[in-house]
Amino acid sequence: MTPIMILTMVLCFALSVSVAVSIGLASIVGVQVSNVNMLISVKEMFNAINKFPLAAIPFFILAGNLMETGGISRRLVEFAKSMVGGVQGGLPMTCVLTCMIFAAVSGSSVATTFAIGAILVPALIKHGYPTGYAAALQATSAELGVVIPPSIPLILYGVSAEISIGELFIAGFGPGLLISGALMLFVYLYCKWKGWGKNDGDGRLPVGRATWQAGWALLMPVIILGGIYGGIFTPTEAAAVAVFYALVVGVVIYREIKPKDLYMILRKSVLSSAVIMFIIANAGLFAFLLTRAGVPDAIGQWLGEVLQSPAMFLLGVNAALFVIGMFIETSAAIIVLAPILAPVAMHFGIDPVHFGLVMVVNLALGMITPPFGVNLFAACTVARISLDRIVKHLVPFVLVIIGCLMVITYVPWISLALRDLAYAK
Repeated sequence: MTPIMILTMVLCFALSVSVAVSIGLASIVGVQVSNVNMLISVKEMFNAINKFPLAAIPFFILAGNLMETGGISRRLVEFAKSMVGGVQGGLPMTCVLTCMIFAAVSGSSVATTFAIGAILVPALIKHGYPTGYAAALQATSAELGVVIPPSIPLILYGVSAEISIGELFIAGFGPGLLISGALMLFVYLYCKWKGWGKNDGDGRLPVGRATWQAGWALLMPVIILGGIYGGIFTPTEAAAVAVFYALVVGVVIYREIKPKDLYMILRKSVLSSAVIMFIIANAGLFAFLLTRAGVPDAIGQWLGEVLQSPAMFLLGVNAALFVIGMFIETSAAIIVLAPILAPVAMHFGIDPVHFGLVMVVNLALGMITPPFGVNLFAACTVARISLDRIVKHLVPFVLVIIGCLMVITYVPWISLALRDLAYAK
């Protein structure tokens, strides 16, 4: 069944069938070959999107569109320009930093892609950056949404492997900061090499004036982060708060959103949400069929039997997870593999909290690698380009994340230092 599904999907790609439809057709072929009742396909597609945290996606898409139309995005761009000064490549660095902050709001990389991408992708394009580069940068930066807590995949790993979620959350800050710093350094050097971003500081306002004009916009992350860490609302509920706040600021304070604009804002948000949800639904069915065929289980068992040293085990796990992440949705992969691999890791003397961060960071790579990279689809939707235009710009970013993953894998204190400090007895 599995080879037929993959062959069908590859054939559809070759015929230029859209990614979501290709995944869906391959899944339907798998259902037919395995003699499974067709009603199962509907059930699994519904289950894939019937998750409370996914409610954050349409809300953040709507918030992003409201921020864009309401003048919030323009003021944030002016504020960012005033902060980076004359630094070449300052706008891409701002994208990474902003995603790091919003990661602590959404807990979702797709939601972060829409919330930040709606603001910064148009700004990057306006400042002369290639559209494909802007989309690739946004998709990669938004990966921080599943590394920096609160993170849905970390919660799933904690539940599946019976590990303290509190310890996982604290451990997530080290890898998140490492990836953020590496991406910011890379985009700075890359822009220097390419000669991009020389005009990032042109026409910038003084810091004080830009801060004053963007005051209401800058207050939004403060309210969201303060509400989450103060226990007032969950990250998903924070998305709804973000919509309300963006609407009030755009309509009442900045007065740039008119009643006639609301229909187009809502229509644009619904269409963008539908595209992403359709992909997630089809990917959910595909992942269910692969799991039913025992593919992830077989890989996990094989790794435990063949790899005999901690270093080789971690290397083999990273290689396998990188491939698995390309085809199976992150949450599904964690739920299936964590109970299998975590005990093996502990057998080799690897801290299960450290191993959890390795798993999450690795599987997050699947969000920015074809064919099922949901961040890529979200970024392409925001930038209004096809997937093929983003791939060549994406390769360097993937290599940077892989480099960070290797450091996180073989330097455990990056994940465990804060955990050990906070839980010191």
